[in-house]
Amino acid sequence: MSTTPERSVIRIARVAFRREPEIGRVEQGSEAEKRLREIWETEPGWRGFFTTVDHKKIGLRYIVTAFVFLLLGGVEALIMRLQLAQPNQSLLTPEQYAQLFTMHGVTMIFLYALPVLSGFSNFLWPLMLGSRDMAFPRLNALSYWVYVFAGIFLYCSFPLGQAPNAGWFNYVPLSSLDYNNGPNIDVYALGMVLLGISTTVGAVNFVVTLFRMRAVGMSVDRLPIIVWGTLTISFANLFAVPAVSLAFMLLWMDRNVGTHFFDVAADGRPLLWQHLFWMFAHPWVYVVVLPAMGIVSDALPTFCRRPLVGYAAVAMSTVATMIIGFEVWIHHMFATGIAPLALAFFGAASMLISIPSAVAVFAWIATIWTGRPVFAVPFLYFGSFVLMFVVGGVSGVMTAAVPLDWQLTDTYFVVAHLHYVLLGINVFPVLGGITYWFPKFTGRLMNERFGKIAFWTVFIGFNVGFFPMHISGLLGMPRRVYTYPEGMGWDTSNLITSIGSFLLGIGVLLFAVNALWSARRGRNAPDNPWDGPGLEWSTPSPPPAYNFAVLPQVGSRHPLWEPRLHPPGGLSRLDSGYLLHQGREALGVHPLSGMPDVILKMPEDAWSPFFLGLFAALMFVAMLLHSPAFALIALSACGATTVAWLWPRRSLAQREPPKPDQTARVDTARHDGTLPVGSAGEHSGGWWGVLALILTEASLFGYLIFGYFYSQSQTSLPWPPEGLPKIGIGAASTAVLLLSSVFAWLSERSLKKSRRGRALSWMVVAIILGCLFVGIQLKEWHDHPYGPTAHLYGSLYYTITGFHMAHVIVGLVILSLLAVWIALGYFDKERYAPIRIGGVYWHFVDVVWLFIFMSLYLTPVWLRGH
Repeated sequence: MSTTPERSVIRIARVAFRREPEIGRVEQGSEAEKRLREIWETEPGWRGFFTTVDHKKIGLRYIVTAFVFLLLGGVEALIMRLQLAQPNQSLLTPEQYAQLFTMHGVTMIFLYALPVLSGFSNFLWPLMLGSRDMAFPRLNALSYWVYVFAGIFLYCSFPLGQAPNAGWFNYVPLSSLDYNNGPNIDVYALGMVLLGISTTVGAVNFVVTLFRMRAVGMSVDRLPIIVWGTLTISFANLFAVPAVSLAFMLLWMDRNVGTHFFDVAADGRPLLWQHLFWMFAHPWVYVVVLPAMGIVSDALPTFCRRPLVGYAAVAMSTVATMIIGFEVWIHHMFATGIAPLALAFFGAASMLISIPSAVAVFAWIATIWTGRPVFAVPFLYFGSFVLMFVVGGVSGVMTAAVPLDWQLTDTYFVVAHLHYVLLGINVFPVLGGITYWFPKFTGRLMNERFGKIAFWTVFIGFNVGFFPMHISGLLGMPRRVYTYPEGMGWDTSNLITSIGSFLLGIGVLLFAVNALWSARRGRNAPDNPWDGPGLEWSTPSPPPAYNFAVLPQVGSRHPLWEPRLHPPGGLSRLDSGYLLHQGREALGVHPLSGMPDVILKMPEDAWSPFFLGLFAALMFVAMLLHSPAFALIALSACGATTVAWLWPRRSLAQREPPKPDQTARVDTARHDGTLPVGSAGEHSGGWWGVLALILTEASLFGYLIFGYFYSQSQTSLPWPPEGLPKIGIGAASTAVLLLSSVFAWLSERSLKKSRRGRALSWMVVAIILGCLFVGIQLKEWHDHPYGPTAHLYGSLYYTITGFHMAHVIVGLVILSLLAVWIALGYFDKERYAPIRIGGVYWHFVDVVWLFIFMSLYLTPVWLRGH
């Protein structure tokens, strides 16, 4: 049958969307191996430094950058310990101490503890999972650059003497404009929102990577524990980070716009800050602990020469710890006048969380007890971690008892507990993990003798430094004091604490020197110097840019120990598998079964992540400087960079047809054995990514609505104070927005039926209806007799509807881009993933409005009626 040239081009291009993946071997130095290097290696020099999306380079940068912040936070701590070493010291003024104290907490908790674990996960995940990269390499790079710029943003305030100064939990009203009118708190608020963007982007990447980028046969019961830990905390970040980002944004608005969320004089609620902050901050404790526990669970068995005892129990305890952790934030607020029933409930829940933690402790002890321990440096760190975990856990259970917590709140006992949990349970696994995976990082081994000297210095210094803090707290020493008088009974314990802190600092410095020396002069490492069981040890040291020449197929939990363990089921195949070398390609699997699902086209190195991170940071600088014009320019630059990032590469008619031999093979695309190529429908990684993004956006609106109802429940004034909302206008705008969602869905269906003209028409109708919703909302805002600064209700109403309006505008931009791309012929019934992704986001925006309409319009009428 004859066809027109246009139809012929379209047919060939559609066929190219499926391919039968080759299976075979790749020998070292072969043409296929050289081709993989050419495809995947980053360009050398400064261009490659800024444009790389290699997960291994990004992971190492995370670790190094976080370690620099660890050293900065340590220097801040040592200066404070000099101030507190003896009574009545005057080394620091109260303001200087407040800034040091705050930046020390911010640095250690937000700029070191999680980023260093993200570095481990970024480097190790694809190697452990048998993949070539993370699901979203450019998002991975963006997450790092935003993190770096957020750290620079926060630290640039130090030389100016305007660093954050209200403590790392930043309680209002101390941090409100009435009591703190400098830029200090604005720096903290905006820096934390910027850092939250980095954390959220990284969490989305980890979640989708786990579901889509595993080796064939890598079922959930074969995942390394560090993967369980990072996956758990990534889900937690999607739900928790919006709480603190919202809290800081509301505080910034109180200070700079004139809203009244926390303003007591205008019926604001300071306790709302504590609820939002601790809804985030208590899960965050486990965020900086669970991946570290995963490091120990995966690396400790290597030195015990046996698998981890109770793998399933440890994996489930990881998930259970985080779930319970979300429910116990109020134990940080036991002294705020909480009702007795709530005290009993949250006190019991706080004790309950010790059960899953104990499961992991017993598993580690049993692994050591039943194994044949090898006392190498990593084992020393991992073994001592178990002790630190027990000490920190026991002191935590003590503070879960309400009467005891009332006595210990805001004393140095809590400071001691916090350091054992956030440093002891984090730093020891990190130092051990760096030593353990150093061969994969650098291709060399760290010096063993020097490493043991550094370990014992760290171990002794840590316990000498932080254990006496328990005694200081029991003797009544309050936290956050910059000096103290003689005769209080705190002199000796503080002096010992200061000595131990300096010893700990020396130990960390010795470790850093060992790492730097070994990276250049250390002994060359073989592929598997520790005889480890995981997939990462099947690669060279260091691994090539493409990780695996052929993608492995996993048959057990310990692929490299199969000859000695003889696991049930099939054996792993590591030297033969899928050959994906027609460009940057990776294998996508089905989220549940782990079976091959799609051949993913991975992005090349790009400038866009760096520039998007830079422009986002400049936008926050403009907000700090109160420069609307500068902020608008930076926001426009962010938008232009994002559009350039997302713009499709070629239209359908411009694609090069496949080679004849490839076309002949692909003509059997509907037969078994072929896989879709690239982003096609639900096979698209972006489709899964937008679902993860929706989770965190839904959490943001959930916290906003929580703030609305919490404020309503605490006020004695009429709600709303200016009369009931106009349900008719709200219902009309709701109907318009829902109708636009219907037309967006019709556009997608028309495109899947190859009716491009109709798809474009429906999309234009959806855009027009969205613009009509914006017009109705603007008219309603104009008609209100109050504004966002009039009273608490006005602040809440305009913020909730304003946040939603921002999402509507972003959605309209997305729909407009999709309409342009439809008109240019970028999509057809095979390639429609962006249409589906954009549609899912638009439907989410519409569903959120339903909840807002019920909360702001229907609920007040119902309450007045009752």
